[in-house]
Amino acid sequence: MKVNLKSALNDSHIDANQSNSQRQVAISLSAVSESSDRSLPLNLGLILDHSGSMSGKPMKTVKEAASYLVEGLGPDDRLSVVAFDHRAKVIVPNQPVDEIDGVKDAIASLKAEGGTSIDEGMKLGIKQVALGKEDRVSQIFLLTDGENEHGDNERCLKLAQVAGEYNITLNTLGFGNHWNQDVLESIADSVGGTLCYIEQPEQALTEFSRLFTRMQSVGLTNAYLCLELTTEVRLAEFKPVAQVEPETVELNAQQEGNTYIVRLGDLMTDNARVILVNLYLSQLSPVNHTIGTVQVRYDDPALSQTALLSEKIPLTVEVQGVYEAKVDSNVQKSILTLAKYRQTQLAEAKLNKGDRQGAATLLQTAAKTALQLGDKSAATVLQTNATQLQAGEELSEAQRKKTRIVSKTVLQSDQE
Repeated sequence: MKVNLKSALNDSHIDANQSNSQRQVAISLSAVSESSDRSLPLNLGLILDHSGSMSGKPMKTVKEAASYLVEGLGPDDRLSVVAFDHRAKVIVPNQPVDEIDGVKDAIASLKAEGGTSIDEGMKLGIKQVALGKEDRVSQIFLLTDGENEHGDNERCLKLAQVAGEYNITLNTLGFGNHWNQDVLESIADSVGGTLCYIEQPEQALTEFSRLFTRMQSVGLTNAYLCLELTTEVRLAEFKPVAQVEPETVELNAQQEGNTYIVRLGDLMTDNARVILVNLYLSQLSPVNHTIGTVQVRYDDPALSQTALLSEKIPLTVEVQGVYEAKVDSNVQKSILTLAKYRQTQLAEAKLNKGDRQGAATLLQTAAKTALQLGDKSAATVLQTNATQLQAGEELSEAQRKKTRIVSKTVLQSDQE
């Protein structure tokens, strides 16, 4: 496997007469399969909420979805299953998938009872997945339907960091309408995972399958973006780096001299990660300039090799005495994608403070941004919620969660 690495600026021309210029650079990263490459073995960990509120159809559909995933695992893959209520227990210890019927029987034996302690489930689940992570794609699917009533949300975030240090990706699935979207989003975002919303029980299989298909497409792991800038260039001070595809996520950049390091996690073969970086440039003389370089550090489990380096590609601009813009439409789309997310985040903040009209205005703006992107489903959700707030009505928990999801990604119906 190799890294497919591309970059583009929203406008690669710079006005030599300006003392400062702002530019956004979009960086696309994916794994490229070579003819001799085979699919990587998987190390899947399921952490399943079986508290009392999961009783009935929710528990039934989750067990069915989990069993379906087991059938999709191969002889080189490993699986572990942890269940939690207000305590956690190992249902299937980390093992090769060679006794499928026994694993499915263990999953089928789960019963809904007790309270909810997500961090207890995470602690035990991460420990199990870590046992089988050598030379594998290691991911966790964490499902819950409730608030962490018997647990500690800060501990959840610390455990997510531990998972990242073990090179384990954590995906979170919120079931129903009573889970905490801030906590589950933060868990997934911090380790390159995905937040999913299962509004109705019958959607469980679809969401589990979507995550599993993405996991199967991983070609390289533990990827870090390395962005080296010249002395004339700096990152914006406020939230300078974000992922905009496949989901929108605010990212942290660690500075080491003139180089900024951003952890990305797994790289997929069929779904590029696109990173948007906000830069400021000092005044430059009217010639072509290299303003920085981009490189990726990554692991290749198929070769049992770590800390490999991709080619280093230059970031170049043309500085003009007589400026004519050269706009890249794909980068402009990335800018709009991030704007949709941030406008929705601001709307949620205003709503939480009781400012319905302010929230409605921002949701309308986000809806217009979604339309510019061609994301009609998001535009409908956002505009409907804005109209409801303008009418003096509250948003339901389901509406709030749907708003969060459409702000981060394009709904499946629009992608198909």
